[in-house]
Amino acid sequence: MASSNFIDYVKINCRSGAGGAGSSHFRREKHVPKGGPDGGDGGRGGHIILRGNAQMWTLLHLKYRKHVKADSGGNGDGGRRSGAQGEDVILDVPLGTIARNPDTGEQLQEITTDGQEAILLPGGRGGLGNDHFKSPTLQAPEHAQPGEPGREEWVILELKLLADVGLVGFPNAGKSTLLSVVSAARPEIADYPFTTLVPNLGVVAYRDYKSFVMADIPGIIEGASQGKGLGLRFLRHIERNSVLLFVIPADSPDVKQEYNTLLNELREYNPELMDKDRLLAISKIDTVDEADLARIKGELPEKLPVTFISAVSQKGLSELKDQIWQHLTQTPAAVV
Repeated sequence: MASSNFIDYVKINCRSGAGGAGSSHFRREKHVPKGGPDGGDGGRGGHIILRGNAQMWTLLHLKYRKHVKADSGGNGDGGRRSGAQGEDVILDVPLGTIARNPDTGEQLQEITTDGQEAILLPGGRGGLGNDHFKSPTLQAPEHAQPGEPGREEWVILELKLLADVGLVGFPNAGKSTLLSVVSAARPEIADYPFTTLVPNLGVVAYRDYKSFVMADIPGIIEGASQGKGLGLRFLRHIERNSVLLFVIPADSPDVKQEYNTLLNELREYNPELMDKDRLLAISKIDTVDEADLARIKGELPEKLPVTFISAVSQKGLSELKDQIWQHLTQTPAAVV
């Protein structure tokens, strides 16, 4: 997934179609000079519809489409003929897309399954023709309803990646290397912070042809929940992950403090993230000796599942996959 092509936030102007006007028409034939009302109804205006597409991973296709307009409905006609409905506009979006009101932040729609359709802006209703208004006391009504106007609103579309496991860690913790080793994903990897500038997804193969999806979220820094670094831009992707896998390198000056800092940033951003299952992977174990690993293990919370791994030498990766799969298929209590 090229960084220039990953777009997870767009703001677009949407306008649904206006309803067609009802017809005020009277039946007029050679031998029926004064027939009754037979005006047809106006057609419904076109909807703006969101549709989930599992083959899409980005909102790039909507980045430069700032205005989306649906067709208006056709007017009614004589002979009780209804006007044509306005053509709907269907916007295909990745799974995990949320539509919000830009002023209030209110969530309007959420797309989570392939093929799911949700009306973002409904088209205006067509007006009733004069045939609907006849009565014993009013046999020749000339009144017909106009169609309802369409709606025009600015809408924010925001993508939150749907993944089973989200990698959480400071820059240069080894998250991208881990993802590249356990899946076919090929994120950019280099020995400097903020190599990863966009989330990357990878499908991890497990035993007996099972698999799960892992997301590498760009590195968090202290203060990310207040907008520092890249944090606020990508923290929302963590909200959809079933399990959070914290990745901390073994050569960190203080592994426990680093874990608590990451945990605090997630708590400050969204306290509900504390309810998710959490696992810890101590990466880069090939860079330290056994005494350091024993010391690190003694400093960590007892209830926190910990796996020591090296993506380079591929140590501990099978154990890590087993632990992840166990948490994905069970619902153990979240650690504190």
